Amino acid sequence: MVTKNNDVRVGQQAPNFSAIAVYDQEFKKVTLSDYLGQYVILLFYPLDFTFVCPTEITAFSDSYNEIQSLNTEILGISVDSEYSHLAWLQMERDLGGLGNLNYPLVSDLTKDISSSYNVLTEEGKALRGLFIIDKQGVIQYSLINNLDVGRSVSETLRILKAIQYVQSHPDEVCPADWQPGQATIINNPQKSKDYFQSI
Repeated sequence: MVTKNNDVRVGQQAPNFSAIAVYDQEFKKVTLSDYLGQYVILLFYPLDFTFVCPTEITAFSDSYNEIQSLNTEILGISVDSEYSHLAWLQMERDLGGLGNLNYPLVSDLTKDISSSYNVLTEEGKALRGLFIIDKQGVIQYSLINNLDVGRSVSETLRILKAIQYVQSHPDEVCPADWQPGQATIINNPQKSKDYFQSI
């Protein structure tokens, strides 16, 4: 079940969905709205048993503890069945499989979820869409790569930390390439000059 929403821009409510996922070698139902109160990284990818996909999926899993420490969960999503997900999870990494993952892989066999987030290709695969959804269920960040280019975990973490910082410091904004601990800009015509005069 997917809540249809033709407007999936940043700043809009993320389309809700319920679907079967594989986690810890078991099938479970996942509903996006159950994650309200936490941040969520939605990680769309084209297909199981492909080449770029396992590098991304395992890289996010390897960084899961840091991501979870930021009150954030990850959901991987593709148009494959839950049975395909399970088979891929049972394949070792050195053979192109995933091994054990720290987050669920959601089955979007109906392609409704990919369609609702505008990442479905004409061939029926999902583009490499990445969405960061905040604690209120609002999309704060979206990135969509074509099929052949993988995404960056470190940049996703940087963006996530910046989003969380400005949400907890509403009078401040983050400049380009901002990292935690670096100077921010006061969201005020006069006070912002302090930042620009310091660089």
